[in-house]
Amino acid sequence: MATPDTRTQILDAAEHLFAEHGYRGTSVRAITKLAGANLAAVGYHFGSKAELMAAVARRVVEPITAAQCAGLDTLLARTPDPPVSELVEAFAGPLFDEMPAGDEGGARTSRLIVTILSDPAEEARNWTGPAEDSVRERYFAAFARVLPGLSPEELWFRMRGIFAVTAVDRLQVHQQPTPGCASPVAGEAARRWAITFLTAAMSAPPPRT
Repeated sequence: MATPDTRTQILDAAEHLFAEHGYRGTSVRAITKLAGANLAAVGYHFGSKAELMAAVARRVVEPITAAQCAGLDTLLARTPDPPVSELVEAFAGPLFDEMPAGDEGGARTSRLIVTILSDPAEEARNWTGPAEDSVRERYFAAFARVLPGLSPEELWFRMRGIFAVTAVDRLQVHQQPTPGCASPVAGEAARRWAITFLTAAMSAPPPRT
């Protein structure tokens, strides 16, 4: 097997450390030490720590985004207004596919997505580009057509909840079970439960004002 090039080694090390320690808790020196590279390599390949964070996030999210886009294309080719359950499946399903149980890569992906959702550092959130914005806006528009009673703010809140619920569930699959608690379920059962739960959450009527 060929040895990864320096850029890939830095990305691998940064993904591991950002997922474990967050953006501010990870130094460039720690990344290059783990990668076996010199400090100047980050500047040469990425420009800055913030751009490295963006590259790490995009590498993890791009397969998810591509699958979400393909799933939505398939639904919209059949009908302009797919059922909420099918939209949730197309939106959340790729998260399960990219975070499989029993896979260290899936564990890192789930940890990194939780970091992106929860890290207070601006650099951990402001990395998205046109591809991520486009798929988010397309799903937002599709959900808005079939859930017209929700305000834009509440609809976006519920969509963020899909990411949060799925990432936390996948993260727990890779962690040691809490004593006295049932172990998280891996596999198709968890996927079905999540889609059912998230469909109900997305379809719930707006709260009374």
